[in-house]
Amino acid sequence: MNRIIRKVKLNPTVTLMVIDAPLIAKKAEPGQFIIIRSHSDAERIPLTIADFDRETGSVTIIFQIVGAATMRLNTLNTGDCVESFTGPLGKATNTEGLKKAAVVGGGVGCAIAYPVAKKLFEQGTEVHAIAGFRSRDLVILEDEFRAHSTAFYAVSDDGSWGEKGLVTDALKKLIESGEKYDEVITIGPLIMMKFVCALTKQYGIKTIASMNPIMIDGTGMCGCCRLTVGGKTRFACVEGPEFDGHEIDFDEAMARSRMYASEEKTLREEACRLMKMGEGVGA
Repeated sequence: MNRIIRKVKLNPTVTLMVIDAPLIAKKAEPGQFIIIRSHSDAERIPLTIADFDRETGSVTIIFQIVGAATMRLNTLNTGDCVESFTGPLGKATNTEGLKKAAVVGGGVGCAIAYPVAKKLFEQGTEVHAIAGFRSRDLVILEDEFRAHSTAFYAVSDDGSWGEKGLVTDALKKLIESGEKYDEVITIGPLIMMKFVCALTKQYGIKTIASMNPIMIDGTGMCGCCRLTVGGKTRFACVEGPEFDGHEIDFDEAMARSRMYASEEKTLREEACRLMKMGEGVGA
């Protein structure tokens, strides 16, 4: 089992964990993901690798507490071990040949956007990072983005952090001011990525979107992670998670993401009930 080296509460609903996983850290690249189980009877959760350190043999994950499975994971603390930690899975982000790129992250998706921006910046690419959150109290990784981007643009829905508006507003302003990007990479809520891709399509800018559909085994066998890209069925766990954003059927992806909403609500309510009773969701 893999031990939790460090646990940090980034905001009221988002947690960072650094996991001792030397074999995964040795091969991990930005854009790839792991599948974690907190307990022996826990659900398998796919999480994109937020960072890694080959020297210390650690892998960083960042997750939002949205359901019973992430609630159980969040009950673990520094020194505890997770039941299983599998990876790296999926294909790494292709950054080769990019001289100027815009990395657009939204909400907890910024945890996935950050390692991509970091790799691009360290290889000498001019990186314009755009991060969007609903409000200041939900912001994560601001210092990290500022340290690993040529220019950083902050936006929030309510104007409490950076400029008031959406990430698409900031991106459109940059494009119309004359910025020429080899590629735009977007990671965040499906609806955000849909509109980022719709915007860049108007200007003919290649755009890559990182997808996080329902996933179980991470090997392509279960088929749960299927997407329609360019009119063809693709499997995010083995062919992605990144795809040409102009070819993704976002409406289908959003519909599939809501398939188990009622079941997820029931499980979360049960987990909350157990925690209030003092039994603990990890018991």
